[in-house]
Amino acid sequence: TTLDEVVGQSHIIGKDKLLYRAIKADKLSSIIFYGPPGTGKTTVANIIAKKAGKRFYKLNATNASLKDIQDITKELDTFLGINGVVLYLDEIQNFNKKQQQSLLEYIEDGRITLIASTTENPYFEVNKALISRSMVVKLEPLDENDIFEVLKMALKKPEGLGEYNVNIDDNTLKKLSTISNGDVRTALNSLEIAVLTTNMDSKGVINITDEVLKDCIQEKKAVFDKKGDSHYDN
Repeated sequence: TTLDEVVGQSHIIGKDKLLYRAIKADKLSSIIFYGPPGTGKTTVANIIAKKAGKRFYKLNATNASLKDIQDITKELDTFLGINGVVLYLDEIQNFNKKQQQSLLEYIEDGRITLIASTTENPYFEVNKALISRSMVVKLEPLDENDIFEVLKMALKKPEGLGEYNVNIDDNTLKKLSTISNGDVRTALNSLEIAVLTTNMDSKGVINITDEVLKDCIQEKKAVFDKKGDSHYDN
């Protein structure tokens, strides 16, 4: 929920890095995040949007229309949009040329601060005028230690799985971190499924073993073997 809680991406949001300093100083212009799934694009975008203290809108370009943009721009001249708005636009590559073009005027005059995310290279998929008016930031896949840290946090925090009494060996958790291929969302989803679908024992404990976790991995990328080694299943 805060920038300091974000795991990974130290090259852009580590202390004293450009984006970290800009966010802390509240001196951000429009931003386009790009990178593989599960690297924190949506998380970081939401944190920035909340800190901006402006009216916040969120659209997914996969199903948003030109009318959705027009509905937002109509509010810019009302009390609701008096300080400008932040528009978080997920999967911006799915907006056509006309939809992207419709944002330009408002981004240029500062009434809309665009925070967009994409899994595609924006230099090929996004309007060049939007690119020139935005900070383009690449997010990298998380490493195994980062994902392990996120999973440990998820098991403790009340907004995660903290309400459950879960027993899982660190080695099992590290295997999940390894086979998630840098995608923390895949790791979290697999852990959540394992916890929610495993019965408690007589003491009220949910025991997550290698075998349990193996059955809950949505994408069979690796094998959990008895020796504790895992490998990629190509």
